[in-house]
Amino acid sequence: MPDAVTLEGITKTYDKGKVVAVKDVSFTVKQGELFGLIGPDGAGKSTLFRILTTLLLPDAGVATVAGLDTTRDFRKIRACVGYMPGRFSLYQDLSVAENLNFFATLFDTTVEANYALIRDIYEQIKPFSTRRAGKLSGGMKQKLALCCALVHKPDVLFLDEPTTGVDAVSRKEFWDMLKRLKEQGISILVSTPYMDEANLCERIALIQNGKILSIDTPQQIIRDYPGKLYAVRSGSMHKLLADTRSFPGTASSYAFGQYLHLAFTPGREGSAANLEKYLGERGHSGIEIEEITASVEDRFIQLMGNDR
Repeated sequence: MPDAVTLEGITKTYDKGKVVAVKDVSFTVKQGELFGLIGPDGAGKSTLFRILTTLLLPDAGVATVAGLDTTRDFRKIRACVGYMPGRFSLYQDLSVAENLNFFATLFDTTVEANYALIRDIYEQIKPFSTRRAGKLSGGMKQKLALCCALVHKPDVLFLDEPTTGVDAVSRKEFWDMLKRLKEQGISILVSTPYMDEANLCERIALIQNGKILSIDTPQQIIRDYPGKLYAVRSGSMHKLLADTRSFPGTASSYAFGQYLHLAFTPGREGSAANLEKYLGERGHSGIEIEEITASVEDRFIQLMGNDR
């Protein structure tokens, strides 16, 4: 059985090669896997999704979806994938039910034929079935778009930043829905700029400036963080950032919630006591320095530093 998605050396540029959107990207998504493409806006996530859903041609490299070549077999791919773009793109002047029936008709099927697949999702918006899609809340639009992407029972589901702009409760509900869909055998490739969502995927690829920084399980990516990481705070956080960055043993220091996250240069991991003394000499009070476990976001920042 072929992998759900494969990319080998995919490169795409714009403006006659002046802007590199993705460069030499390679990875695979296994059958039935929930795979996350994690990176900030402009990292190249949407370009990869458009190539995989046959909306763009790559400048170099080969990509397949469900064993089909994205260049030669684009018609077959469009019939067997579901795609939910980052921007709500359904017909806003049609009702919920009209949108769903329209998309079912496009794929020569009916809502009833695959209702079991979307039942859990559609039941939440069914009370609003006669409401125009443009009048729905962000969370309801999200659920309707997912139903439309699933109505023909696709083999592979592509979700491009599906939780951007929705509230925290809707985000949690959405990921719960994805877990249930995965249990039904659908391969899912989802992109997100939210690092906390990386932990909800089986494997992830960290992407920045069109290049893959790391591919592995979220747990292994965290374990691969080199050296020790510390959470630091004091009574003057703005001054603390400048002072920690000027400390001779600091490799990186950046704001993270109510703390700074700080790593020492290799061979200087024992500098925590020296740092506390250094900060005290610069007038800081209430100094806290605690060793912590890195997160996916910490690993991403560290890899970006290496890439630069």
